[in-house]
Amino acid sequence: MDFDLVPPIGVGPLRIGMPRQSANTALDSLRDPSAISESDKPGQHVFRPSGLMISIQCTRDRLEAVELGRPSTQTDRVTFQGLDIFATPARELVQRMAEHTPIEADPDDPASFTAADLLLGFWRPFAADDEPEEEQGYFFSSVLLARPGYNDTPAEAAQRLQQGS
Repeated sequence: MDFDLVPPIGVGPLRIGMPRQSANTALDSLRDPSAISESDKPGQHVFRPSGLMISIQCTRDRLEAVELGRPSTQTDRVTFQGLDIFATPARELVQRMAEHTPIEADPDDPASFTAADLLLGFWRPFAADDEPEEEQGYFFSSVLLARPGYNDTPAEAAQRLQQGS
């Protein structure tokens, strides 16, 4: 199954801003009933047979973020504008994303990147850009799609409230 990231709207049936109960139902719909993982936690995350983890975060009874973890097989793909997030080497993904939007290394974790304009965050436990056999560092391990303002500082949040967005 393909999961196309569409910031700031969502991914698949998960829509940023939807009520928690609807998000829980949408998350549950992404489970494979023939191979339910013992690691699933309804209302939090599911693991598909491919190993793809889909996690939701709700605040004030609304879906504010969806995180997807790298599958172990290619039966599930996570894409953004044709880029396969977990099959494209991290360095190449950052370069290709930079052609369309600003993307920056996290100052506290330079192996991770944020495309703030798209509300997308990419994480890997460490950088191993030149070692394809070191999959945990060569590829991103997770991607987060969030609501506008998700990463705001308190000052930015106050400004956003004043502007009514």
